[in-house]
Amino acid sequence: MKHLRVTARIPPDYAPEFFDLLANDPEIEESRIVDWNRTPEGCDTVLFAIDGDATRFVDHAPSTPGVESVTLSGAKRRRTYALVENRPLSMPMFDAIHDASTRLGIVVLKPLIYRDGTVSCRVVGEAGPLQDALDDAPAPIDVRLDSISAVSDGLARPSSRLSERQREAVRTALALGYYDRPRGATHEDVAAELGCAPTTVSDHLQRAEAKLVRAVMDDFGPTV
Repeated sequence: MKHLRVTARIPPDYAPEFFDLLANDPEIEESRIVDWNRTPEGCDTVLFAIDGDATRFVDHAPSTPGVESVTLSGAKRRRTYALVENRPLSMPMFDAIHDASTRLGIVVLKPLIYRDGTVSCRVVGEAGPLQDALDDAPAPIDVRLDSISAVSDGLARPSSRLSERQREAVRTALALGYYDRPRGATHEDVAAELGCAPTTVSDHLQRAEAKLVRAVMDDFGPTV
C-alpha cells in the first residue's frame, strides 16, 4: 500500500469555469474541499473552505453547470465556508475527482487544495489502482506525482504522532493556560504539575509542537 501526493494542473485556456473560480481567481488565496457526502442520485454535497474574497465564487458558482445550490457561512470573515450541492458528472475536471474517489482500491484523502491553477491531494491505495487512476486522468490535465511513500501513522490525527510524555506535557500546559494570550503559566508551572524539571518540559513541548505543526502543514500540500 502506498501514500501519494499528487498535483493536477490545467492550462488556463482549458480550465472549466468552476475550477477557475476555485483555483485561479486573483481574490482567492486558496480553496479547499473539506469533505463531501455522496448520494445514489448522483448529486453530492461538498463543503468548501475559501480563503480570501469569495465574492466571485458566490456570484458565479450558483450558475455554473452542475451546481444545484450554494449555501454560505454567516458572517464575512477571512475564511468563508460554502456548502455546495452539485452533480460532479456534469462538471469538467470535477468529474475526474469524482471518478478517482469512487475507484475500487484507492482512497482520496481530504482536504483537496485548489491554488495557483492546480488541485493537490493525497491518495492511498495499492500500486495497480493508483497507477490506473493516474493514467486515466483526462487531457489536458497535467498530473504530477509529488511524492510516494509507505503508509504510516502520520495519516491519523496529528496527536497520534506524540509520545505519551509529550501528550501529557501538552495537555497539562493547555490546562494551566500556557497557550493562552497572555500566557497564564510558565515552564516552571507545568514542571511542578508533572513533577519534572522545567528543561524537560521545554524539551517535551518543543518536540510536540514541531510534530503537530508538521502534521497540520501536511494538509497544505507539497508547495508550502
